[in-house]
Amino acid sequence: MKLIRARAPLRLGLAGGGTDVSPYCDEYGGAILNATIGLYAYATIEPLTDPIVSFQSFDRNEQVDYESTSELPMDGKLDLLKAIHNYAIKNFNDGKPLHVKVVTRVDVPSGSGLGGSSTLVVAILKAYSELLNSPLDDYTLAHVAYVIEREEAGLQGGRQDQFAAAFGGVNFMEFGREGRVLVNPLRIKESVLAELEASLLLFFTGASRESKGIIAEQAQNVERHNEDAIEAMHQLKKEAFLMKEALLRGDFHGLHEVMRRSWEAKKRMARQIVNEQIETAYSKALDAGAHCAKISGAGGGGFMIFLTDPMRKERVAEALGTLDTCGNVYRCHFTTSGAMVWKADA
Repeated sequence: MKLIRARAPLRLGLAGGGTDVSPYCDEYGGAILNATIGLYAYATIEPLTDPIVSFQSFDRNEQVDYESTSELPMDGKLDLLKAIHNYAIKNFNDGKPLHVKVVTRVDVPSGSGLGGSSTLVVAILKAYSELLNSPLDDYTLAHVAYVIEREEAGLQGGRQDQFAAAFGGVNFMEFGREGRVLVNPLRIKESVLAELEASLLLFFTGASRESKGIIAEQAQNVERHNEDAIEAMHQLKKEAFLMKEALLRGDFHGLHEVMRRSWEAKKRMARQIVNEQIETAYSKALDAGAHCAKISGAGGGGFMIFLTDPMRKERVAEALGTLDTCGNVYRCHFTTSGAMVWKADA
């Protein structure tokens, strides 16, 4: 018996984060610059002979089993995995029940701000499409993953994560009305990417965050025409274009300036984005020699991104290690490949 395995890469949001969230992107258009890294979400599907469906999440330490039917109940137990399963039955298997065991794992904690849940949806969906011989191109894979997570499972969030996971690499993404998405892969010089990677330091603050409240506040600020919040989003979108230009030119001074301005703008989008713990980590790292920093994802916790002089990276890491948190420093590499699937022996 062959297992179906799939993985999809997590991403760093480098600029424009939050402008891919409705209703802002529907009304004004959004722009994001992100890059995938060598940290992944994994999914394994094992075909079964018994008429059951089993889901196991190593990250949540949860396992649930159901009788195999044409539609599994959304009962609050690993509902996101069941939403993908139900979609696959309906759209890839003519509504016929599937007997499978689905096992998942993500390389980082939940609530990290690296797009973990959306990336996991892409990986699982990729595995189902292979199992049921229903190949999806990158745009369709990302779009379907978005529909499953945001519309069918009802989880709030933006659009960038699914497309980053499906495509991989360094991408400039534009978001418009009626779900329009344009992914522009950037051809960055290897020397520029090498310098960026050498400068990069990820710090997990030790606190996972629930993005739902932050995203809801962002949406309400747009709906209520909060001028300061909307102007901050306009600024973030502008900075995404400027960061794209800085990367393509290899202008690191310009890149650092963009990230500094972006961080100040992002803090104006919603009150919960920043807290004392995040501000302390930011100050500690800058005092130790970091050039700039920002929170990854919606904010409130999860991962922070620091850019440093490569020769001072250890000093910055040591300074972050003195914080009175359970935080960890991560080192990572950029990747060029998006979601992939393969078969393995059981």
